[in-house]
Order: sequence, then C-alpha cells, then structure tokens
Amino acid sequence: MWFWLAGAIAAEVTGTVALRLSEGFTRLVPSVVVVLGYGTAFYALSQALAKGMALGVAYGVWAAAGVALIALIGAAFLGEGLTWIQVGGIGLVIGGVLALELGGAHA
Repeated sequence: MWFWLAGAIAAEVTGTVALRLSEGFTRLVPSVVVVLGYGTAFYALSQALAKGMALGVAYGVWAAAGVALIALIGAAFLGEGLTWIQVGGIGLVIGGVLALELGGAHA
C-alpha cells in the first residue's frame, strides 16, 4: 500500500508542476500532463486505501509530502522563494502527519 501512496504523491507533484507550466491551460503538453497526473494520483491513492491504509494517514502523508515537495521544487527550479518561516511551516506539517501516524499505531 505504501507503493501506491508513493505513486500517488509522485503523480500529484508531477501534475502540480505541470499546472504551473501550463500557463492557464494555454499550453497543450503541460495541460495534458496535469490531467494525467491528477487522474493517476487519485487512482493510486484509491488503491492505497483499498489495500487497507487508513484514510487519515494516507491523505495526511499525501498532502504533507506534496506540499513539501512542491515548495522545494518551486524554490529549486521555478524561481519561487522559500523563507525560513515557510520551511518551519513545512516541518510542522510533516510533524503533524508523523503524530497522526504514530498516534494511530497505538490505537
């Protein structure tokens, strides 16, 4: 199930980067990648859930990893800024997901 979740994250990040490059859906290839990326992401996420992953954990990890990766990709490759406060916020999101995961392990 973690394989499917990793695939969902990769597809969502790919679709989101393509969304930035699509220039408001005026460029064909990035626009097609957006649709394929998000479609693949939701399919893979549904497979992770079907294999028994808890919804809160799956969605939390998916969202947190997506936010962190998009912020890092934006800063590294798309000329977007990333302040220390934003880095701290990403850390808090990741920490929240870890708390969700670790808290669920004892239930």
